Order: sequence, then C-alpha cells, then structure tokens
Amino acid sequence: MIRFLIVLSALLLAGLGSACWQLKTTKTELTGAQRIIGTLSAGIESRDKAIARMNDEAKEGQIREAKLRLMQGRASTSALNRELQIQRETDASEDLRGWSAAVLPDDVIRLHSRPAFSSARDYLDWLSARDKLPVPGKQPADAGRSGG
Repeated sequence: MIRFLIVLSALLLAGLGSACWQLKTTKTELTGAQRIIGTLSAGIESRDKAIARMNDEAKEGQIREAKLRLMQGRASTSALNRELQIQRETDASEDLRGWSAAVLPDDVIRLHSRPAFSSARDYLDWLSARDKLPVPGKQPADAGRSGG
C-alpha cells in the first residue's frame, strides 16, 4: 500500500508539475497576446485618426471648391455683363463701330499671335528664343519681326 501511495504521490506531483508548466506557458502566451492586442489597438486608433483627418480635409476641400465655383460663377457673370456693356456701347456709337470693325495693324496681330504650346517648357523655350539680338554684321532672318 505504501508503494501505491508513493506511486500515487509521484503521479500527483507529476500532474501538479505539468499543470504548473501549462499555467506558466499559458501566462506567457496571454502576455504576448495582450502585447499584440495593444499594438493592434494602437494601429487601429492611428488609422481612425488618419481617416478622421482625411475626412476633415475632404470636407474643407469641398467647401473651398464650392467657394471657388461661386467665385467662378460671379466672374463669368461679370465678364458677360462687361461684354454686353461693350456691345451696347459699340452699337450706340458709329465711330466706335467703325473702329472695332477695322483691321488691326500687322504689328499688333504679330503681338497677339503665338504658337500652340503643349507644355510649359515649350512656352519657356519660345519666350527665350524670341527677340534675340542678331549676330553683328549679319542681317536677321526675319528683318523687322521678332518672335511668333
């Protein structure tokens, strides 16, 4: 019977040791899981803040866009009113009608003409190429004209 009690005690001690080891392992896993949960919670909180900030920026952008559209509408209305006023003034005066119907001088037409540009670089190249001084002693290729 003593042998049985010794074996039973040994089994109980082994079971108790195994239970303690499992408890320690479970606590370690629980600590790791809590650390992961904390990291994920911080990530979610950061994401939520970023989403809220982006929503605020989007609302501000929509407000600015609405203001710009309103300003554009007012500017369009003002330009149309100005065009109508010019047309009324032109229609009211014979001298003004004659002047506005006359052909512009060649120099003025040249000043208003410019090539079509596909980029800002093309425009800057065009600007830097025009009005260059001729080489001394040589006649410019387009005498009397510049650019265009």
